[in-house]
Amino acid sequence: MALDSDATKPHDRLARALADDMQAVNALIRDRMASEHAPRIPEVTAHLVEAGGKRLRPMLTLAAARMLGGAGDRAVKLAATVEFIHTATLLHDDVVDESTRRRGRPTANLLWDNKSSVLVGDYLFARSFQLMTECDSLAVMAVLANASAVIAEGEVLQLTAAQNLGTTEAVYLQVIRGKTAALFAAACEVGAMVAGASPSQVAALREYGDALGIAFQMADDLLDYGGASAVIGKNTGDDFRERKLTFPVIRAVAAADEAERAFWDRVIERGDQREGDLDRALDLMRRHGTLEATRDEANAWAARARGALDGVPDHPLRGMLSDLAAYVVARLV
Repeated sequence: MALDSDATKPHDRLARALADDMQAVNALIRDRMASEHAPRIPEVTAHLVEAGGKRLRPMLTLAAARMLGGAGDRAVKLAATVEFIHTATLLHDDVVDESTRRRGRPTANLLWDNKSSVLVGDYLFARSFQLMTECDSLAVMAVLANASAVIAEGEVLQLTAAQNLGTTEAVYLQVIRGKTAALFAAACEVGAMVAGASPSQVAALREYGDALGIAFQMADDLLDYGGASAVIGKNTGDDFRERKLTFPVIRAVAAADEAERAFWDRVIERGDQREGDLDRALDLMRRHGTLEATRDEANAWAARARGALDGVPDHPLRGMLSDLAAYVVARLV
């Protein structure tokens, strides 16, 4: 999900506040994505890394560390680690989803091929673990290693849940907690850990990241059924065409009568999609109020993220993180 580029937005204020550290993170990313023997690696990674992403996850690591007095080389390395993990998952996701657009540009698998995307993603995962070891903390490594496993688990769960009208809201939450929220939570948690924060402060920032990630993904899923392509960084309706069971669809299926259930069975489970089906799906979601319900749920998770910040000391960055949680859902209005 892309974020508005207006300089008054919370993520831009966060970027300005962390500009020096982010410059160091970006330099480290460019250095570590280089390869002496395989030029395809920097070509593919540069295409995605330089595509204008907001670097939100590494900024969360840096903000958590600096807010608690722990900015420095280890925080920079962990921020780069988080971004490498994220970029690796994007490369793999675009192959799995057969995507053709990412951050408003053609995907790497489209410009090169699936093999290159998968193998370069593997390379970035390996680089991320190299960076982890340089922080000399088994506890930090455990958090990021666990997050990497949870991300992969969430993606596999999504495969088994996809096109299955029996997918529940609980399964959906487990999927997005894995594929999105796990890295948000870990990014915040390790930033607090390298700052030497108390266990309660570490837990508060982990809860913030988890709730922010869930709100972020729910907003993304809702925007797919009504956001401008420039805002969401992909084509509107992609989730429908890919037959993904996201929150608004799950709610619509649960409320469906016999005829509506037959429609969802045809377009989602059987994949028999015809002209006008996306419009009908939108009509059904509006009829049953599932788009509004998704908005309400995303807002509730954003409020939970903001509440979690009560567990950390007052700091200008804390205000920016709170504003960020509000902003990821404010665009849904």
